[in-house]
Amino acid sequence: MRIDVVSIFPEYLSALDLSLIGKARQQGLLELTVTDLREFTTDRHRTVDDTPYGGGAGMVMKPEPWAAALDAVRERGPAPAADPGVAGERPVLVVPSPAGAVFTQATARELALREHLVFACGRYEGIDERVVDWSREHFEVRPMSLGDYVLNGGEVAVLAMVEAIGRLVPGVVGNPESLVEESHADGLLEYPVYTKPALWRDRPVPEVLLSGHHGRIARWRRDRQLQRTAARRPDLVASLDPAGLDRADRAVLAEAGWIVSGARVVRAGDDAPGEPVA
Repeated sequence: MRIDVVSIFPEYLSALDLSLIGKARQQGLLELTVTDLREFTTDRHRTVDDTPYGGGAGMVMKPEPWAAALDAVRERGPAPAADPGVAGERPVLVVPSPAGAVFTQATARELALREHLVFACGRYEGIDERVVDWSREHFEVRPMSLGDYVLNGGEVAVLAMVEAIGRLVPGVVGNPESLVEESHADGLLEYPVYTKPALWRDRPVPEVLLSGHHGRIARWRRDRQLQRTAARRPDLVASLDPAGLDRADRAVLAEAGWIVSGARVVRAGDDAPGEPVA
């Protein structure tokens, strides 16, 4: 996978040299390049912003350097298909924006399968909208948001997204099974985890985890996932597919105030009249 990041603060992305993502770069599992947008300016002050048309506070990032930078990134991307009759996959341009779709674990899984990702780190009041419109001629454009809040720029969001995506690339995480049992992998939050010692400051590890009984441990962990998700992220519980819930799952959710009503998981008392409740 190739990842390109364009920013006016390339040093902000230096954290991508650390930990598993840094090792993946050294091993050639990820080809990651950070480009300084100011290299594509044409004036002596290396200006990347100007006042907004229509008035208002703040500054807007100019289209010229962005177009030049994205052209350069696209040209040095993965080579096109060897067969001229086969259309190569367009690179994905991710534009961090509070006006974008929310980035989720499902998004990370999807993007981890792509060949070339480009991240455009906006600043100030954002990038001239014409850049986004023009980019659709050459990229699959994906405005993305980490959540309902505003950051000073896209760099923090890109650090989070690159790590979430990069760790799903085969070989980046040493034990692939750890990707299966973590939060959001199956629509639920992860169960609590413990390590030695078995007793710490009068707090014991749950006895079932010391039992060696794999079936009981698996059930305990599943129950804790359901309970934790119901308590912390009821929106995720409401999105569960009832077909994936067994009788024990439904009993745990019922204790937490959730039931299956028809093809939905709903809070007890909110089920639609007349629908069968299981």
